[in-house]
Amino acid sequence: METRDTYKTIAAASDEILYKEKNSKFFGYAFPIQSESEVKPLIDPLRKKHFNAVHFCYAFQVGTDKISFRSNDDGEPANSAGAPIYGQIQSHELTNILIVIVRFFGGTKLGVGGLISAYRTAAQMALEASEIVEKTIDIHYQISFEYKDMNKVMRIIKEKNLNIVSQQMDEKCSIEISVRKKNAIQTFETFDQTFGVEIKKLA
Repeated sequence: METRDTYKTIAAASDEILYKEKNSKFFGYAFPIQSESEVKPLIDPLRKKHFNAVHFCYAFQVGTDKISFRSNDDGEPANSAGAPIYGQIQSHELTNILIVIVRFFGGTKLGVGGLISAYRTAAQMALEASEIVEKTIDIHYQISFEYKDMNKVMRIIKEKNLNIVSQQMDEKCSIEISVRKKNAIQTFETFDQTFGVEIKKLA
């Protein structure tokens, strides 16, 4: 069974979308993120922008092997906001994404069914306003070697068409490379079997 080494996310933050339901307004935003620590700094400016809004509901998912996700109803009835937003992330098979829906109450209660439908639609619209892209899952390695072994290392990098992330060339040299997950073990073994070269996986 081939290991899946790609994932889907969005290329950039979406444009603001607006969905209206019985005078309630739902503003939707989608953001690409790499970790949970980015969530609050993205929501805080929306709280300032929409300071009269009642609810800032969101869902996010990050990770490819180890998945981390959360949904937040922010005062709406349980599972009426965060869950339908997260449902859109799942149905589009996305990760490394945050969707925020900001609600202004319009005076008419929508009921739980109405809220679920409205938050789901707003999240879907935010995704439709985004460019969905497929990215490769990459493994990062650090290769260490003496300067005299540079040609040997560079030849392997060129032959295997590897991506150099950073390099430091002194008497003792160090190169960080990124490799598609499906080629990672083979690449590791090639360097590991090369005399005078050390390779280690970076977290």
